[in-house]
Amino acid sequence: MPWFIRDAADTFSPSGRPNNGGTKIFSVSGDVAQPGIFEVPLGTPFPCCSISRPAWRWQKIKAVIPALVDAGAAGALMMATDMDYDSIAKPVDAGSGAVIVMDETRCMVRCLERLAYFYFEESCGQCTPCREGTGWLYRVVHRIETGNGKPQDLELLNSVADNIQGRTICALGDAAAMPVRAFIKHFRSEFEHHIEHKHCLVPEYASGRCRQLDPAARAQSRMGVRTRRAATRMNLVGSKDGRD
Repeated sequence: MPWFIRDAADTFSPSGRPNNGGTKIFSVSGDVAQPGIFEVPLGTPFPCCSISRPAWRWQKIKAVIPALVDAGAAGALMMATDMDYDSIAKPVDAGSGAVIVMDETRCMVRCLERLAYFYFEESCGQCTPCREGTGWLYRVVHRIETGNGKPQDLELLNSVADNIQGRTICALGDAAAMPVRAFIKHFRSEFEHHIEHKHCLVPEYASGRCRQLDPAARAQSRMGVRTRRAATRMNLVGSKDGRD
């Protein structure tokens, strides 16, 4: 411990950049050749990091989320970015260093639908903008993904996101709103194509119509979620009462 207090700062800082000294741990997942946990000196160019290599050499990086899922950046921007707080803050925020890489086979509308659903389910419901807004975000993105989008939906999404961000007690509301705005900003043409043509720009998805979910299957899925939640609550109550 004395060594860390006395010498660690001088030993640690030179490995980074001025105002961004030391190293940072990045958790990498998605379409990469080697997902995992990496510690790299701050200031390392993103293209030089092993985390920037797509899983398949013939694919190109389409999008990178270099923080939490509260932001998103186009791949071209990240390929010209260094991995330090000041540099990453230009396209997005460095945040926790949880990097998600997506290659050109990914549909951005479907990715945003999945993110929106996550925050819709995770909202505790205490704050009205988050409780109501996350549901609106998910339902509108789901509508676009399933081929029922309307031309005004993109402005509606931005409006709902604006009314959530900065108006909640915790940061979950901001985290739900920011990817919506970022995805529409960087991939607006994909959303517009979904709305106009009812199918995706990505070749892997373009062979068929936008994903349609049978109403009966949707109801069954929701019932399954409710059943699992009820079982979880019963287990929690049982453990509190000392029962198995």
